[in-house]
Amino acid sequence: MSRPPTFTPPPCARARVLRTGRGDFAVLDAAPQGGAHSTALLLPGYTGSKEDFIALLEPLAEAGFRVLSVDGRGQYETAGTGRQESYAQAELARDVLAQAASADGAPVPGGIHLLGHSLGGQIARAAVLMDAAPFRSLTLMSSGPAEIDPAQQKKARLLGDSVGRWSMDEVWRMMRAMDPPEDADTGDGEDLRRRWLRHDPAQLAATGAQLSCEPDRVAELAALSLPVHVISGERDDVWPVPLLDAMAERLGARRTVVAGAEHSPNTARPVETAAALVSFWKGV
Repeated sequence: MSRPPTFTPPPCARARVLRTGRGDFAVLDAAPQGGAHSTALLLPGYTGSKEDFIALLEPLAEAGFRVLSVDGRGQYETAGTGRQESYAQAELARDVLAQAASADGAPVPGGIHLLGHSLGGQIARAAVLMDAAPFRSLTLMSSGPAEIDPAQQKKARLLGDSVGRWSMDEVWRMMRAMDPPEDADTGDGEDLRRRWLRHDPAQLAATGAQLSCEPDRVAELAALSLPVHVISGERDDVWPVPLLDAMAERLGARRTVVAGAEHSPNTARPVETAAALVSFWKGV
């Protein structure tokens, strides 16, 4: 679980609703004062939310990018359906394409830099494979080529079973007992708890199962003429770093390893992570 340093957006950003042909999505919308030269669309990971990118918003906006950080369907402040079939990967990918189409203010067609963290990376990949036309680049942040590590698969199955059996509050208390938050956000963990309680249990069960059986689609992605960036921390227990290295090589992608970070460089090392993103996007 990514633990953002705060849930309060910086002055350059505002919380709003992005209205699309597939429903409404809660977003943080950050824009530079002098106008943006391109737009970045950021997708959070499993159990995450738009706030996972909150520390990136200011440096990215200062570099001239408009940034939309999105709560996906059933995540935090975006309404869910309560039905697992609504969270099939293809459905979530269509949501991303709808978000891209509704990203008003994008300077040019096909000008969107798409970034997905962890689960968000695999959804982003599915969206690009469905239709790459809206996108200028794809960044896979701590998101691997196929299914997650076997130990993480066990955790995902346990979580999926738990949210089907107990209330979200009961599951939260069990998770905190097993894994006390040493680096919780400035709200003493209350912001994290509030976020957890607003997730749709059906979304968690469905996407956890997806992570455990995702096929390797690297060859399909490599066949597209789309610039790709693979970025991660120097350690990762969800997808081993050597696996991410090999994926980047197969893709012919730019590869960035953020020193001192693990699965969430966006929260652990936001300054370094933002600098790597800006360098890649400006080079595209």
